[in-house]
Amino acid sequence: MRKYIAFLFLVCLYFQCTKDKIEFNELDFKLVNALTASSPIDDMAYYQLPTDINKIPQDDKNPLSDTKINLGKKLFFETGFANKALKPEGIGTYSCASCHVPNAGFKPNNFQGIADGGFGFGIDGDGRVKNTSYLDSEIDVQSARPLSLVNVAYVTNTFWNGQFGPYGANVGTEHLWDKREDTERNRLGFEGIETVNFAGLISHRLSYDSLSIDSLGYKAEFDEAFSDESDEIRYSDFTASLAISAYLRSIISDQAPFQRWIRGETQAMTDNMKKGAILFFSKANCSSCHYEQNLGSTEFHVLGVKDMYQRPSYNTNGTDRRNLGRGGFTGLVADYYKFKVPGLYNVGDTDFYFHGASQTKLEEVVSYKLNAKSENINIPDSLLSVKLKAITLNPEEIQDLVTFLEYGLHDPDLNRYAPEELNSGNCFPNADYQSKIDIGCSE
Repeated sequence: MRKYIAFLFLVCLYFQCTKDKIEFNELDFKLVNALTASSPIDDMAYYQLPTDINKIPQDDKNPLSDTKINLGKKLFFETGFANKALKPEGIGTYSCASCHVPNAGFKPNNFQGIADGGFGFGIDGDGRVKNTSYLDSEIDVQSARPLSLVNVAYVTNTFWNGQFGPYGANVGTEHLWDKREDTERNRLGFEGIETVNFAGLISHRLSYDSLSIDSLGYKAEFDEAFSDESDEIRYSDFTASLAISAYLRSIISDQAPFQRWIRGETQAMTDNMKKGAILFFSKANCSSCHYEQNLGSTEFHVLGVKDMYQRPSYNTNGTDRRNLGRGGFTGLVADYYKFKVPGLYNVGDTDFYFHGASQTKLEEVVSYKLNAKSENINIPDSLLSVKLKAITLNPEEIQDLVTFLEYGLHDPDLNRYAPEELNSGNCFPNADYQSKIDIGCSE
């Protein structure tokens, strides 16, 4: 009885109980218990995402400020800086948000994202296709599915192989940094998200200098955000990447029903969502890998899923080192086919899953993990992660788990992180002819 009273008090403390404010049911108590047991610090508050900018994880070398975040938000969507396009018809037609669409969970709403060499937008990016004036080899497209940028502030090492960022998993890999594409930037000492953006702006054919920054109307905002820097550094790819990184850190899915429930709104989640959450943090064993605040982790595991080249796709092949996952970076056979555990918020916003976009429904993803069998002919079951074990759930439990993933972790208004307009007046996130029609934008 004493344990029950203590437990009830703990729940009320979490939820700031009053007699009339909140109604608990048995599922709420079970979920509190599951979260507390699963938390690395034995406290369910561990899973609460911040709503205050000062509590968002940040790089000490790139401190967050409202000014920097607001500048980065505009730069992320600004098509005017797409001035290194491979062909004249591509100049000024794409942005970072071409492949990281807010309403698609900051992912492409297609199996691959296309920046330069893309055409059209459709609905939330589902109609983005290759511009026929580009050869397949000329388009800017990735051979692994871009990861979501939601809650990326909690990601220490970026990319599916975790190659960016000098800390976390990459401590001890310093001898590799000058040997792998772009990872020499790890030596700058910035965190993973800042480091990947230093490389990303170049690889995605974006460029920022004093002339373009001034002509597009951003000079005053660069002056305010980077007043301590010399003119040479202030108006550059370097500061632009820092502003974009600051903005990305601000993208927090704090309006997801699960987050609202943690903050005390017990009615924010349905009973089916709660049942699914209990399964996630207990019987289904999801939280053995997805245990950090973004419900991802900096672990790397062999799941045996197919690579992008094993489906119709652009610029992919069987010899791409990205197919080796972590092993493609470290070169260690023991790391072959291991991929980073991604965060799960807004996971259901698109119909493509895993690094090779091999699954198209959340039900398929859940079934695949429960079955624990490789689908990739290059990866035998014997190589699968020890954490990927066959688990039996009944159909009702599977549906509850899917409901939690699809709806309980769905922040319904990620578009609040998009700007209302750009200083340049350009259409965004794309400004090619077909995209303007799709978006309903005229400059």
